[in-house]
Amino acid sequence: MMLTDLIQKGLVYSQNPLFKKLMGKAGGVMTKPVKLGILLSTAYGKLVDVEKQQSGFQQLKGVMQAFVRMVKAYANGSYRNISKKSMIITVAVLLYLITPFDIIPDFIPAIGLMDDLSIMAWFVSSFEKEIIKFQEWEAEQSFEPTLGSL
Repeated sequence: MMLTDLIQKGLVYSQNPLFKKLMGKAGGVMTKPVKLGILLSTAYGKLVDVEKQQSGFQQLKGVMQAFVRMVKAYANGSYRNISKKSMIITVAVLLYLITPFDIIPDFIPAIGLMDDLSIMAWFVSSFEKEIIKFQEWEAEQSFEPTLGSL
């Protein structure tokens, strides 16, 4: 499957009622540091766990890990160069990534992770400027991304 196909499917999935429900939940999660911490740890763990299962996931893994770090930096107040709406969408994508009730359940062989990949591909495509801004900010901070930094 081509990346453009994944992006297009992700756009469709982002309009799904399940994702829209997660958008509403994301605003609440952002105001609760403990829940946000659990979300970040779980999302990071899922990104690491499935690294070997999907080449598409491998391509998106580094970028999604940058978004996990961005949410953490936003939550602790060290990075605010992003709109609140963009942060809510970011948190909603992370919630979608970890939720067991996907549009296509993860346990279905071969296609179970396609909706996750599609949502992430759409997200990365749509928020590329935010990724670049955050990574430039990280570089200015001499930030070395490690598992311990999450």
